[in-house]
Amino acid sequence: MILATLGPEGSYSEKAAKQWNKSGEMHYCDDIQDTVEALLHNEVDYSVVPVENSLEGSITLTLDLLVEHHLTIVGEVVVQISHCLLAKGKHSDIKIIMSHPQALSQCRKFIKKNFRNVQLRPVLSTSLAAKLASGSTDTAAIASEESAQKYGLDILETNIQDISENFTRFIVIGKDTPHATGNDKTSIIVYLQKNRPGALHEILEEFANKNIDLTKIESRPTKKFLGDYLFHIDIKGHIEERRIKETLEMIKDKVGMLKILGSYPAAL
Repeated sequence: MILATLGPEGSYSEKAAKQWNKSGEMHYCDDIQDTVEALLHNEVDYSVVPVENSLEGSITLTLDLLVEHHLTIVGEVVVQISHCLLAKGKHSDIKIIMSHPQALSQCRKFIKKNFRNVQLRPVLSTSLAAKLASGSTDTAAIASEESAQKYGLDILETNIQDISENFTRFIVIGKDTPHATGNDKTSIIVYLQKNRPGALHEILEEFANKNIDLTKIESRPTKKFLGDYLFHIDIKGHIEERRIKETLEMIKDKVGMLKILGSYPAAL
């Protein structure tokens, strides 16, 4: 089994992929889009991409790729994120701090307090930041302890994110929907088409009438014109369950578009 994940080695995406399947062979990609395209081009069996962080919210690129392509979510993984400050040199040597934009945002208070005059440089992944920082004593990376070990960096500070409880949810994208386990989640995208008063309420009411729990609902612009939105919705339950299937059939008649992204075992 080959899993596409954000690289290079030492990334949190790799950690998520190994958590989902310990024996899988890793295929490292430069960015999230390449990770998805590796699956679309049949270069891998699955792709593992971040979709949501407890501090910074949804990964909008991932949400947009789910709209643009025919993708099936087959699993999810939740990884606790513990950012470290890694470097070859000492605190006083640091002139540049590199990391993924999300990681830089998650550590903004630490950076402001300790490195107010340091240049911040966003890169495609935390592990890439660590790899690049290994070549200079004046450059630090915000990345994982695993990255420090992989690229020969010292851990100058640990757990530097603004809030210690920091989790990222990753989705596993594949081709076939797993069977129901009894603890499942179904992800859908809904386009109302006509944003009439009460349109969204009508949809949510269908779930309420069937006592179906919604674990997430989020709007994203359709990119057609201002004020036009899609809704990403996560539902507790599996498409094989009668009440889920019947509710989705009822909703389908009330919306402009219903896209079922998949049913899969819930991580929590």
